[in-house]
Amino acid sequence: MADRVVLFIDYQNTYKGAREAFFAPGDSHHCGQFNPRKLGELVANDSPYDRELTEVRIYRGLPSATFDPKSYGASRRQHDAWEKLGKVTMITRPLRYPEGWPETSDPGEKPGEKGIDVSLAIDFAAMAVRKEYDVGIIFSADTDLRPALEFVTQMCDDSGSYYPRAEVAAWKPLAGRRSPRLRLPERTIYCHMVDPAGYRMVADPVDYNRKWS
Repeated sequence: MADRVVLFIDYQNTYKGAREAFFAPGDSHHCGQFNPRKLGELVANDSPYDRELTEVRIYRGLPSATFDPKSYGASRRQHDAWEKLGKVTMITRPLRYPEGWPETSDPGEKPGEKGIDVSLAIDFAAMAVRKEYDVGIIFSADTDLRPALEFVTQMCDDSGSYYPRAEVAAWKPLAGRRSPRLRLPERTIYCHMVDPAGYRMVADPVDYNRKWS
């Protein structure tokens, strides 16, 4: 029987990482976007073992329909497109907006995500405990996720009848660029490296700012 693979994506971290790995700062906003189902299949198939992608879970901050209706609309169109792909689950939390944003907030202040890394970490650990995956892969460079990786890795070390495997994924950048990846001190965690050719296979060029008829 094939191992069940679940890919956990910290969307904003992964999107920004793709832009830094493969694009110039002034490139269009859609550069760095990716099709989560295609990315999940690519990563799940990057193994000599028999594996099957069962779910891609995307964790992302959701813009406010009141404070930022344009970004909210673009996000909803993107989410609707993702959910039609199958095997994709959206987990969102409202963005936190600076006081007075945007008219009277401090210069340079921007909306920020709150609790996304915590949601991902809890699900990664809880789903392992509930035996909802055999291989859990985190696509993010956020070091706040290390405790969740350590927890699931320790589950495997403690043996028993169930052996969840914790892995990570990261972009393999163009020459001369840096793309961080999650690591554990004194422990080797397998990392699926997605190179420029791999990114082109999963890239999503759609401009979600444009309203669809």
